[in-house]
Amino acid sequence: MTDSRHRARRGPGELEAEVLALLWVADGARTATEVQDALGAGLAYSTVVTIMSRLHDKGLLSRTRRGRSYAYRPVADEAGLAARRMRQVLDRESDRAAVLASFVSDLSAEDEATLRELLGRAGG
Repeated sequence: MTDSRHRARRGPGELEAEVLALLWVADGARTATEVQDALGAGLAYSTVVTIMSRLHDKGLLSRTRRGRSYAYRPVADEAGLAARRMRQVLDRESDRAAVLASFVSDLSAEDEATLRELLGRAGG
């Protein structure tokens, strides 16, 4: 059957990614109801609230009171979120220099040149 009761389930993290993507392009903070309406696909309100609360608990969304509910906005754009994840991985490792050396050794020539340029700007 292909009706809504037998729809394919999203993979781990897919709904979180969809919510973040929607909020990144939104003009301002959005409530769970607004996100639910925008995502459609028959999502339950409680599911959207749970996802947004989890993203807030992870530090990925900020929230402010709007009436009896919260309005959420991302704390960083997509590039900022990726950089945050990279820092978290680095922070978990005891030999940071080895991790960074391994990372840099696997960069393409173009990425290495970009990194050198960025480091040059940061140091100057």
